[in-house]
This record gives sequence, structure tokens and C-alpha cells, in this order.
Amino acid sequence: MGEILSYLAAALPADVSAGARLLALQCALRMNAYMHVELRAGLLRSLCIDAAQACRELERAQWVSVVNGPGAVGMAAELRDATLLTQSPARPDRRRAADWALRIGCPARIGGVEPRLRLAGVYLAARSDTSSGEGLSECDRIIRDCGLHDEGFHCVISRLTANGILEGWRICPDSGDVHWTLAAGR
Repeated sequence: MGEILSYLAAALPADVSAGARLLALQCALRMNAYMHVELRAGLLRSLCIDAAQACRELERAQWVSVVNGPGAVGMAAELRDATLLTQSPARPDRRRAADWALRIGCPARIGGVEPRLRLAGVYLAARSDTSSGEGLSECDRIIRDCGLHDEGFHCVISRLTANGILEGWRICPDSGDVHWTLAAGR
């Protein structure tokens, strides 16, 4: 999961919104061997984003070509970056990761529908040790991978702490690394 998020940070322009990044994550994880993806309407609704706007952003970035939708039955698209074929694990593993990302980024679990909050929650969970819940990453990398701006980073991570997703976090003054601990049961 962390690799796909890092790939998206490199492949998408910095101005692509968190909502479009959430859609791109699902597309990258659910695509088939021909780089085609179909997302049902229910899945799009569960992302809690403006899917039409997100598709326009991804098309402007020349990362995807929407074939059909988004509409009442969902959407179909062709991904345009062949790099995905070399970075992706087997399709069943990617589909499990896509389902995991939906569950982890669920607004009820994160405590808000704001896409940047949900994307950061998925990112931090993906980069946390599964046994201890602790994580470590460079602050600049989190900002880049989640499409945040410097001022947005502190707001988002503080809200994740206030909403009970993170038990705590700190920035190491020497290295600039962010250390965090997921709240118990998260």
C-alpha cells in the first residue's frame, strides 16, 4: 500500500486533490492486466468524493482516460501510466489492499468526510507497524504523498489525533522525521 501511495505522489501533479488521489488509489489497486478498471457506483459513493471532479483532475493530469461515467452504475476507465504494471503486486493482493483502504479511510472510522483527512489516515495506517501501531516517515514525504501543504499537515495530523485515530505524534527536531502511534484498536 505504501508503495502505491508513493507511486501516486510521484505520478500525479502536486495540485491534484486528495479526493482525486483517493480515486486514483482505488483505480491503481483495482485495475486489471490491461490497465482497465471498473468501479461500481456504490464504491464511488463510499469514497465520499465528487467522482466527476476527481475524474476530470485525473484526466487533466493525463493519468487516466474515462471511458464511461461516473454515473448511476459507476465508471470505467483506462489507466495511462504503464509504470503501474511493474509496481503492482498480484491482482488478488491489490484488491484486498483496495478493500482495506476503503475500510481504513471510512469517514465513520476517521471521524470526518474530508478527503485529505481520510487519505492521511490511510497513509499513516499503511506505514505503521502492524504489531505496535508505531510509524516513522519524513515529514516532507508525508506532505508529498498525501498531497498536503505545509500548513495542512499540522491541521490534518492534529485532527487525526483529536478524532482518536492517532494516540500521539511528534516531529524529531534533528531529522524532521514524524513519529506517530496509532490509537489502540485502530
